[in-house]
Amino acid sequence: MAAAMALLFFSCGKPDDTPLNDTTPTVEEPADNIYQFKVLDGQGDSVSLSLYEGQVLLVVNTATQCGYTPQYDDLERIYETYRDQGFTILDFPCNQFNGQAPGSYDQIHDYCTDNYHITFPQFAKLNVNGANASPLYVWLKEKKPGDIQWNFTKFLIDREGNVVSRFEPNSNMTAMENAIRNQL
Repeated sequence: MAAAMALLFFSCGKPDDTPLNDTTPTVEEPADNIYQFKVLDGQGDSVSLSLYEGQVLLVVNTATQCGYTPQYDDLERIYETYRDQGFTILDFPCNQFNGQAPGSYDQIHDYCTDNYHITFPQFAKLNVNGANASPLYVWLKEKKPGDIQWNFTKFLIDREGNVVSRFEPNSNMTAMENAIRNQL
């Protein structure tokens, strides 16, 4: 059964019809911090990021068929280590890079929980670049400039909701963990 699911899940090589995450600021003015955004969860319900106010956050665009996908192991380890100190990872699947996040939210979430045992919040797919980039990612890239080059780009957010660091997919995970620890 697992092999059949994996074959079905990984046979999808093109973007699917899943609605992209519609992240919008909760205020009319430009957002001052991450807490002013709403995102869609995996069921399509709106979630205000103010829910995470006062926590250190790591926002990451992910994919299940990427060479960096094994980073889920490190991300889960870091989350388990620091979550009781007020740290959360916000996972946003993104299918913009060679269609490496195919499938529905449920397929992606099941794959990540079954294979990497993730327990941090995972949201609906979104775009990180281009005309359809989510407002959240437009804001993140304004704070730490540059288009997202690939999956597993990470933004570190302090307890006040400000972007303090950006880590590219090939960044050293130990350096990232040290930066997280410094914010805690």
